[in-house]
Amino acid sequence: MIEVLLFFLILLLVALFSRRIDNLPLSPQLIFILAGIITGWLFTGNLDVKQAPLSTTILLIAEVALVLLLFTEASQVKIGDLKTNHLPRRLLSIGFIYTMVLGISLAALIFSNLNFWEAAIIGVVLTPTDASLGEVILKNNKIPEKIREALEVESGLKDGFSVPFLLVFISVGLAEEFFSSATYFVEIALAQVGLGILVGILVGYTVSKLVIKSKSHGWISPEYQRLAYLALALLCFLLAHEIGGSGFVAAFVGGLTTAYVTRDAGKALLDFAEAEGQFLNLTVFYILGIIIAGLIPSITGEIILYAILSLTVIRMLPVILSLMGSEVNWHSALFIGWFGPRGLASIVLTLIALETVDVFPGQDTFILAVFITVFFSVVAHGITAVPLSRLYLEKIQGKP
Repeated sequence: MIEVLLFFLILLLVALFSRRIDNLPLSPQLIFILAGIITGWLFTGNLDVKQAPLSTTILLIAEVALVLLLFTEASQVKIGDLKTNHLPRRLLSIGFIYTMVLGISLAALIFSNLNFWEAAIIGVVLTPTDASLGEVILKNNKIPEKIREALEVESGLKDGFSVPFLLVFISVGLAEEFFSSATYFVEIALAQVGLGILVGILVGYTVSKLVIKSKSHGWISPEYQRLAYLALALLCFLLAHEIGGSGFVAAFVGGLTTAYVTRDAGKALLDFAEAEGQFLNLTVFYILGIIIAGLIPSITGEIILYAILSLTVIRMLPVILSLMGSEVNWHSALFIGWFGPRGLASIVLTLIALETVDVFPGQDTFILAVFITVFFSVVAHGITAVPLSRLYLEKIQGKP
């Protein structure tokens, strides 16, 4: 109970001084992850993320947070922007594949105790980026719009793109673990993805049309419009789960469908994301801090090496390669490459993998690699966001 009390006390303090914190090299996520570490040291001790009923509670909070993140970010994507700004297309095609392949390759090379599919799970889990950790950049209107747009769209879509790969890699890994046919498990994973897409399209389209109809008749207030989209996101997730589909794919596709059908869903959900969604986000980072407190004695040189490579080479090299031949200069390519922080999606995808696979040999390495990378990212990107933005603006002088 003391952990919950401390969380709300810290939340109150951060809220009271939020504007002052915006001017410091500290993100709210960094504050809560550090608070979680201190809480873990002083009160909690080792927190086993797979111990019931604790694991169920943590997973529920994390899943709801990811569902809202997937739906909200997808619903804010402007389809027209993808046509006019080719940078997100490059980052989400060449950049996405190269990042995943490089992450998998280096994980397999560095962690000798992992089989290939366990390394693949690490690589795909650490591929998504979290725009909320670079919020100060996205809100800085001095940074060229197409650069901010590229970072935001990439973050909004990458986590949704990663889920199908995670499901397939887990399926093949399970087949190898139990000496079974990989085809059977992969077919199940693809069926989950297919059902998720179907549910996302059907529910997203139907509910969006109902909201439009209700709004045209003046039947729905702005507050309840936000609740309607919140219900839509969770309906996609729960309905897909009930029929054997991927709830996360459904939430993501539901958000994209909603963005296509109606143009005000993104604004309505953005209002939600800035308050209630942020609460869930910070809760997950606080829990992560408590978990990390118990992991610190187990950190090895290989874990630190991979975390550093994940934030630098694994992220930046694919971005630079994907942007070659575009109109952006080297300063912009490096800026985009550096600001690909790992956050909420990586945390939740890790918990999902642990929930799906009861036990696998490289579990401890997997948890350490992902969570320590996220921790390093929160620290490094939180501290460098403001000074590197200033340096970037000096270098480009309005010409990205």
